[in-house]
Amino acid sequence: MDTSTRVEIMRAGHLGCWAALAGAALLASACSPQATGVAGVSAQSPATPPASASPSVTATIPSPTPTADPQSAETPPKGEDPVKIPPPKLSKYTYAFPVQGCRTTYQRQLLVLPKTVIWAGKGCAFVAPVDGVVDEVNTLNKWSPTTDVGAYREGRFVTIIGDDGVRYLGGHLDAVADGLKPGVRVKVGQMLGRVGNSGNALNTATNLYFAISWKTGPAYWWVRRGMVKPWDYLDAWQSGNKTLSPKKETLKMRGRLGETPPCAVQCASKKVVEPKKKKKKTHPTPTPTVIIVNPT
Repeated sequence: MDTSTRVEIMRAGHLGCWAALAGAALLASACSPQATGVAGVSAQSPATPPASASPSVTATIPSPTPTADPQSAETPPKGEDPVKIPPPKLSKYTYAFPVQGCRTTYQRQLLVLPKTVIWAGKGCAFVAPVDGVVDEVNTLNKWSPTTDVGAYREGRFVTIIGDDGVRYLGGHLDAVADGLKPGVRVKVGQMLGRVGNSGNALNTATNLYFAISWKTGPAYWWVRRGMVKPWDYLDAWQSGNKTLSPKKETLKMRGRLGETPPCAVQCASKKVVEPKKKKKKTHPTPTPTVIIVNPT
């Protein structure tokens, strides 16, 4: 091999080495921000100029103006109708509010006796609160303010013994339904009479005297007029829970007091004071004058 050929090979080898070194330098400059580029050219970015002391300006981007076009507004989806869930069944009996077809109000507090007064217009229907049998019927208004006899204070009234074993009284009636007599079977909601103000409700607005008790003889009229507070049951029957039964509470009360407890409140009637009889004036019999005639 001659000298010129040898020189060419050496020159080619030196060029290859330089090319390899240049490639390595470029790769190092790409991986490291501090690396120096080829031929003394720095690979670092130019320095960031210092921040100015003047305040920066913040721009507020206005919100889009709502359009008046109703078609552009999103219409929320229409909800489904609520699912009506019936109240729980609390007993096997079905009850009805005792006044039907009229607007009513009633007392929810204990005044003197455990009963209530349902205020309603004259002639409104008093109905059977539950299936049962008629127990007592009084079609005559025997009450008098002069005597205030306890057995007559409810005026015209009807009582029934429900299939639940509870007695229900509706008093102060204006009239009793035709055909009612003891032993007649009635259905819940059946009309028993018309609301009025008979008995000691003579000077009040028309109303229904409503009471809950248990069966006794007519002589124990104070039991008939009410032994169990009725307004919780009236609230339930009026609001739609028609299976709330007073049976349990009534039996408990009867067990505590006895079937015929003595009268404790408003028991006595008024004493009738008979007017004194006026004595007849009598005139005295005049003494006859005797004249004696002397025969001489």
